[in-house]
Amino acid sequence: MINRGALILRYKQPAIDWINSVDPSNDFQITLEIANEDRTVYLIEDDDAEDSDRMLKKTFKHFFENELFGWFTEESLWPHNLTYELFRKWFTVECHSMVEDYGSSELVDEDL
Repeated sequence: MINRGALILRYKQPAIDWINSVDPSNDFQITLEIANEDRTVYLIEDDDAEDSDRMLKKTFKHFFENELFGWFTEESLWPHNLTYELFRKWFTVECHSMVEDYGSSELVDEDL
């Protein structure tokens, strides 16, 4: 077990409605099923997983922006006021305080 918790954001319908309304290509409609089939897992401090609401009130904007960037890199398409209330309307938050590492290779941060 590693000393991290896991945070997963699952999209709610208001986020899907927004994605479909601003998609410049508008080739097909994203559904909840499509958006939620392969989610990013964010590693967080294990203490934060047990009190996720407190942690999210301080850090939600980082997660929110990362999710928006995954859909549209052009920030002018993003909502102008990224509030905690909007974040909670758009995402269901799952936090898990126990993370087991069963990989045999060394952990590497690919962003470094």
